[in-house]
Amino acid sequence: DLNIGDQSVPIILQAQNQTIKDPSDLANLYVSAANGGLVPLSSVATISEEGVAAELERHAQRRAIELDMELPEDMSIAELVSQLREIAEQTLPSGISLAFKGEALTFEETSNEVFITYILAFLIVFLVLAAQFENVNSAVVVMITVPFGITSAILALYLTGTSLNIYSQIGLVMLIGLIAKNAILLVEFADQLRDRGLTVRKAVEQAALVRLRPITMTLVSTLLGALPLILSTGAGAEARNAIGWVVFGGLSLAVLFTLYLTPVIYLGLARFTTPRGDESKQLAQELDKVQ
Repeated sequence: DLNIGDQSVPIILQAQNQTIKDPSDLANLYVSAANGGLVPLSSVATISEEGVAAELERHAQRRAIELDMELPEDMSIAELVSQLREIAEQTLPSGISLAFKGEALTFEETSNEVFITYILAFLIVFLVLAAQFENVNSAVVVMITVPFGITSAILALYLTGTSLNIYSQIGLVMLIGLIAKNAILLVEFADQLRDRGLTVRKAVEQAALVRLRPITMTLVSTLLGALPLILSTGAGAEARNAIGWVVFGGLSLAVLFTLYLTPVIYLGLARFTTPRGDESKQLAQELDKVQ
């Protein structure tokens, strides 16, 4: 192109009619030599024919070859990405790399951040519980059952053949709150009984008996609510199935830890703390002395 001012004028070179009929005729063209004479092009250049692409694709400002692939039904996107990386490391020469686009790129970006998301969700729930109970030990008792629920949900995904995709990851974050809810019912009532003067053992035993019914009712209602997600079909069923299996599998297995492990942990940790009622009485006595 010839640039004139702010305009670009395309220039197309064209030989005279009947001068060039095939590529070999280009060798008969004459060009100017250093002495001002004309020499044939064949004496200074070699002409060869090569096949080139009609257009050159680029990715991140580098030459690229795009390959479209379809995910097999018996393979998750994580397994496919891992296998492709292994093949690329074994076969591609130096200077050539592999880059993903589409769903594979989204999976890589989200998988790197999902661990941080779980940590933040865990910390936020823990801090809220510590502020609510005004006691770190009670918050620890509630949150200690969460890892068992996450493990149960992952086990349910494995047994049902459901992949750990973005939807199941959302379900795992939601599961943290659902599991903590059951333990909150028990721990909060046990703290109230301790404020009334009961010992740690009697408080946790009575709280476990009284809170068994509401925990069971909320558990059954949540599990029944997850069944339509598991049994759904049609467009988008994979997303609903993943969330449903996380909730159903995580809660159904984790409830055993909530009903049995939570009272045991509470019995072991609560004895090292004083009831909130004792602290209130002590504060009131100190205020009376000051007055």
